[in-house]
Parts: sequence; C-alpha cells; structure tokens
Amino acid sequence: MHGSTMSTDLLLRERKSLIQERLRTEGRVLAVDLAREFGVSEDTIRRDLREMAAAGLCERVYGGALPVAPDAGSLVARISRAPERKAALARAAVAFLRPRMTVFLDAGSANLAIAQAIGPDLSATIITNTPPIAAALMEKPGIEVILVGGPLNRAVGAAVGARAQRDAELLRPDLAILGTCGADAEAGLTAFHFEDAEFKRLIASRSSALLAAVTTDKLGTAAPHTVVAIDGACTLVLEANAPEAEVAAFTARGANVVLAKEPIR
Repeated sequence: MHGSTMSTDLLLRERKSLIQERLRTEGRVLAVDLAREFGVSEDTIRRDLREMAAAGLCERVYGGALPVAPDAGSLVARISRAPERKAALARAAVAFLRPRMTVFLDAGSANLAIAQAIGPDLSATIITNTPPIAAALMEKPGIEVILVGGPLNRAVGAAVGARAQRDAELLRPDLAILGTCGADAEAGLTAFHFEDAEFKRLIASRSSALLAAVTTDKLGTAAPHTVVAIDGACTLVLEANAPEAEVAAFTARGANVVLAKEPIR
C-alpha cells in the first residue's frame, strides 16, 4: 500500500475505502488506531475523516468517526417501514405512560406506533407537534391532545420552527418521548435537520425525563446535529436484537435500557 510508485491520490482513495469498510464492519473508528494501521499521522487521518464527513460518508465524533445514521426519508415514507418492529417497541414504551401524566410525543414513525398502542383506559395529556400522531391520539378517549403548531417541515413531518419553539417554552412535560435519527453512547441522540434538533433540545430541557424508542439500525450511528447526551435521565427502549455491546455502552452512561419483546408476526 505504501509503494513509492503509487500516487498520493491513490493512497488517499485506498485509505478512505478501507475506512468506509471499517465503518461498515466495526462501527466507530478511532483516528489513533487508523493512523497506526495505515502508517500515517493522526492529523492525516483526521483530515481524511473531515473530507469523508463533508461528502456524507461518515459523521465526525470526538477521536474518530461513526457511520451515518440511516435516512429513511420523510415521515410518510418511514411509517410503512418495519411496522411490526416499531409495534414491538411501542408495546414496551407505553408501559412508561402513567395516569395523569403530561407527555410530549415527538415526531417519528416509532412514536406514531406508540400513539397507536396506547390503551383505551389511559387518562393523560399528550402534547405533540406531529399531525399524524395527533390524529391517532384523537381516537383514544382518555387522552387530552394538545397540538403544537406553526409551519410544518415536510421532511420531519412536524412543526419545529420558531412558532413551535415558542409554544414549547411554555411546556413542562413529565416525560418527553423523543424521535431520533441516530443513537450512540458517546455521540448521544442526533438528528438530520437543524431546526428539528433545536426543537428536540428545547423539549428535552423542559421535561423531567426522556425516553427514546430506537430501532437497531440506528444504534452506533450519528446524524449531523446533536439533540441530547445519553445519561441517567434517559430511558432507551431497544429491539430484542440490540447488540450487547451497545446496550452495555448505554448502561455505562447511566441510561435505563429496556429491550422490547420479539415482534409479533
């Protein structure tokens, strides 16, 4: 790989190709390890990772990089994907809803499944910025529904702009159930869209506790914008097949991790 006849560009392309392969097979990569493996400086690797991140091939995190969180498109597109897996997450998540709670239910297809899974006997107030979630909650007789408004972001499927943020500043939920694009013990919960991340951070700061229901494909990945760190205030509801290493890393951060039962087929 280090032959004198090979051009610098070819070496760079080979390094980046190998880094991409490491991200696919191992998840997180560390600059210090890559520098040692490729026989180059850490500064060279950090430059490689910056260029790869700018091209959308990875997400930079402290000390290295993570795979990019899977982008499944708009909320409407996401709703139809893996419904049985999201339903399994939802059944585990609704156990955290208590009578007379005030809950914020954020945008997300797993969160829509949570709204649909709420039983007819629960009496609670649920606030959402997502019209499909509000519509699902209207079918639940014991739920008082509050819809946070403003212009809708089509990609997010919810109101996340200045008006929605002003409304959020008046809220004090007992629990915020956050949607997330990526979840990693060190990178935390992350989102693709800047305003969405800003709105989520605001809701999280106003809430007594946080919960996120996360499909396995999002674990160990990151999107460009930080939402919150994963710590003792956070409960993560994960699929039954969540990797043990990811569960251990979240638990080490103080998070309460709950594994959903296998999907009903």
